[in-house]
Amino acid sequence: MKIIYKDGTVGECPQEEEIHVLRHSAAHIMAQAIKRLYPQADFAYGPATQNGFYYDVDLGDVKLTGEDLEAIEKEMHKICKENLPFKAFVLGREDAKKLMAERSENYKLEHIDDLADETEFSFFQQGEYIDMCLGPHICYTKALKAFKITQQSGAYWKNDSERKMLTRINGVAFRNADELAAWEKEQAEARERDHRKIGKEMRLFMTDDLVGRGLPMFLPNGYTVWLELERYIKAKERALGYLHVMTPCVGTVDLYKTSGHWDHYKDNMFPPMEMEGESYVLRPMNCPHHMRIYASRPHSYKELPLRIGEIAHDFRYEASGTLKGIERGRHFCQNDAHLFLTPEQIKDEVSAVCDLIFDVYKDFGITDYRCVLSLRDPADTKKYHQDDEMWNKAESALREVLTELGIDFTEEIGEAAFYGPKLDVNVKPAVGAEYTLSTCQLDFCLPARFNLTYIDSDGSEKCPVVIHRAILGSLDRFMAYLIEETKGKFPVWLAPMQVKVLPVSEKTMEYAKSVHEQLLAAGIRSVLDTSNEKIGYKIRAAQQEDRVPYMLVLGPREAESGSVAVRSRTGDEGAMELQAFIEKVCGEIREKTL
Repeated sequence: MKIIYKDGTVGECPQEEEIHVLRHSAAHIMAQAIKRLYPQADFAYGPATQNGFYYDVDLGDVKLTGEDLEAIEKEMHKICKENLPFKAFVLGREDAKKLMAERSENYKLEHIDDLADETEFSFFQQGEYIDMCLGPHICYTKALKAFKITQQSGAYWKNDSERKMLTRINGVAFRNADELAAWEKEQAEARERDHRKIGKEMRLFMTDDLVGRGLPMFLPNGYTVWLELERYIKAKERALGYLHVMTPCVGTVDLYKTSGHWDHYKDNMFPPMEMEGESYVLRPMNCPHHMRIYASRPHSYKELPLRIGEIAHDFRYEASGTLKGIERGRHFCQNDAHLFLTPEQIKDEVSAVCDLIFDVYKDFGITDYRCVLSLRDPADTKKYHQDDEMWNKAESALREVLTELGIDFTEEIGEAAFYGPKLDVNVKPAVGAEYTLSTCQLDFCLPARFNLTYIDSDGSEKCPVVIHRAILGSLDRFMAYLIEETKGKFPVWLAPMQVKVLPVSEKTMEYAKSVHEQLLAAGIRSVLDTSNEKIGYKIRAAQQEDRVPYMLVLGPREAESGSVAVRSRTGDEGAMELQAFIEKVCGEIREKTL
């Protein structure tokens, strides 16, 4: 594929850059289409992204509809058929400002002023449209063969909530129609797997605007799954010597000033509540509370490591555009723990945390993940606690431990917590981009800020090291991940409804009640369908809405013989003695069969 650079030269595009150039060029073609349809449009930024492209545009008072997006896409196809050449040229600062002023490009003018050290600015033009850009771009609009406008949203100019809200129009672009078709198929699969859709069908959770956006409420079915996850991880932790606590969902502003979260994290926190001369906030994380628990009494090195765990309710004021069901909300519950230890115990404790993570992943059949050592960006003096010696010590210690443990990992600059480096375990879900489920963070900062100490073997007073770790991450996000991985078809032990008893007619209702009661007595989550629907409808509802692992179809033959006709997700399994079926299901629950 031929491309044109900002100096006007034409060359062959490296294969690994083709998709980026196509998507960047698509953003320009989309802007041209928007300008044709909305002459008042004033453009901000229009980059290529990992998954496509977008342009932030000021349309004045215009609010776009789905039909408007279709019209923009149609106009883009028209521009591509016109086969307009991309032309590049460079202007000095004053001429660049004059050109942008003539074209009423106010955001571009501000961008030029932001680039105070630049003396020249490059532009690309196709047809009547001109954009300030570094390029490169395709040589002709016809080279863009496969694209689609996907959605619109809001975006503040320069990500500043004090500035104007612009319209962000998103799209995707690919090399050819086959790649676009594959993407559309993946999107259809994503819609089918979307945990919000499945959560509604299975009555797992709900949201309500009167309660508040980003504040999901778990319904009986969903809370059953949530409780099973809580019981599961707490049992794992207790077996490893963790001590569980419960701490308040609020704390004073002074608590978070002491920890440093107030300076580094307050923009993501709910605003303070003033009560009796004190300021309180909903907590965004639990470490300050756990630090105070440790500080409440003296400690000896003989007590360490001390492992404090909690399933803790946390609150973060996420931007409304980022909210996504229970995957990303403003209230969530972390599977949190803080390990207080001596420096000599770092390797063993990090190793034990990693073992627990991978043991849990084995239990849930999670195999597609990668480990990332997240480090600070030394140039970012706002995000991170400023202590070069501490950072060098912490990063070296965690890197050394991971290397000695033989854990494959990549390093990413700028992804650390403000107080220390961390190991993030990122999963690749069935659809969509990867995200972090589990984390293990090494912290020399907060123990010092809270003046934590222990008496060492030589009688001296020393400051402990802290490991922050979350295995399931948040129970909410982990549950969302499981819903989308399994399409709501949870393993038997986790399913909110493990067996559904389906009497064929009212004539077998008494027998069905007896079977249902025996299942409940055995500890099996059974539901009896007492509706007057036909048996075919009952089976479809149990399969498609409830996604129940087992259905027992009970007709006159079963009632007479005292047996059950078993249907599973994979099909008809035939007749069984009730006790044999109970033993089978109890075994799957006990063994946590996937």
